[in-house]
Amino acid sequence: MTATVACSACGTRNRVPATASGTPRCAKCKAPLAWIVEAGEGDFDELVQAKIPVLVDFWAPWCGPCRVVSPAVEHAAVELAGRLKVLKINVDDAPLLASRYDIQGIPTLLLFRSGQPAARQVGALPGHALLGWLRSELTGPTA
Repeated sequence: MTATVACSACGTRNRVPATASGTPRCAKCKAPLAWIVEAGEGDFDELVQAKIPVLVDFWAPWCGPCRVVSPAVEHAAVELAGRLKVLKINVDDAPLLASRYDIQGIPTLLLFRSGQPAARQVGALPGHALLGWLRSELTGPTA
């Protein structure tokens, strides 16, 4: 599974795989690319394994706060390109994952390191607060 992503530095469209041994970079200018992947129960365990932290966004299409936080999550993926991978999980399509990670309210954001949950944020944060939380988590003593 691949997605097409425009490079924020030069605008070149690049194919970005769901899994990779490193982090995606622009084929033209070599700038890091935003890495956003839709996942489900069948591929979650493979996709959450990455050399960089993985932000998992548990959401649903009917959830108003989820629609509010989604652009902030996508912006964070661009701002933290090369340092963060984002997985989007629709809880309606993946109820076993929601149960496995005790998702009781959405949106819920889980930050994974080495395939294990390391931090949790429940509710819709404003974009600047979400970015601040992520930067803090990525530069903290366990990062």
